[in-house]
Amino acid sequence: MRSRNPVFSRRGFSRDNGYAGFNTAPQAGGPAVATQGNPYAQPTGNPYAQNPYAQNPYAQQDQQYGAPPQAPATTGRMTIDDVVLRTASTLGVLILTAALSWALLPVDDANISRSYGIGIGAALIGMVLAFVQSFKRKASPALILTYAAFEGVFLGVVSNIVDSRIADGAAMQAVIGTMAVFAGVLIAYKAGWIRVNRRFYGFVMAAALGFILLMMVNLLFAVFGGGDGLGFRSGALGVVFGVIGIILGACFLALDFKQVEDGVAYGAPREEAWLAAFGLTLTLVWIYLEFLRLISILNSND
Repeated sequence: MRSRNPVFSRRGFSRDNGYAGFNTAPQAGGPAVATQGNPYAQPTGNPYAQNPYAQNPYAQQDQQYGAPPQAPATTGRMTIDDVVLRTASTLGVLILTAALSWALLPVDDANISRSYGIGIGAALIGMVLAFVQSFKRKASPALILTYAAFEGVFLGVVSNIVDSRIADGAAMQAVIGTMAVFAGVLIAYKAGWIRVNRRFYGFVMAAALGFILLMMVNLLFAVFGGGDGLGFRSGALGVVFGVIGIILGACFLALDFKQVEDGVAYGAPREEAWLAAFGLTLTLVWIYLEFLRLISILNSND
């Protein structure tokens, strides 16, 4: 199974035939997913077709006695409600720890070094946990929720610093911007204005890889050369890269929505809903941080 991290790679529900079921047909009895016109669609079957809940053992008996055919049983299969519940749980943990770190880790002159150090430490732990979950074959709810807790500590400290020292109200503006992007992409995806296929996936991943490499080079120049490095995160160039980062985050959301849709259509096991929640949380954190950085640049006195 591929990595499920929007920063480093993407993870699909299809275990054998590529990303998010682009190469597989929907499970019999499951919601239909259009494959006509998709040059990558192959009749290779559904990786979840052996799900014992995919078939209704009483269907033939019902038809024999004239009863209307029944839909296949859905016990043990992922649903939209499962994804919503687990995403809400993950985001709830993240928001709770962010609020606690905002309240308990002051960023005044006397305490900012200690609070910032704690925030960076939490970010590093969260990154390690995200890597571990990304390369695990199965979802670990405890690991995902622990990641959310540490990530929330980091976001609370960083948001407090930006809000208190750079731009008053920046955190709320970033939250509103993230919610707007989420709602906009969801509406566009449901309306069919965004078509997620293998070409879209390849383009987004190539653009994300280039973006991350540039940011890493800029960080190295900043660490060893001082200042703002190559200037990719400050001034007019920083604004441009901030907007690009938000657009990439929106593309990641479209990929996440496609994953959820395909997971439900192909009868993915219910525990896969935790992977969907993990991916959505990572993507929303990405978008929030890009908004926060963009607001910081626009309000900088430099």
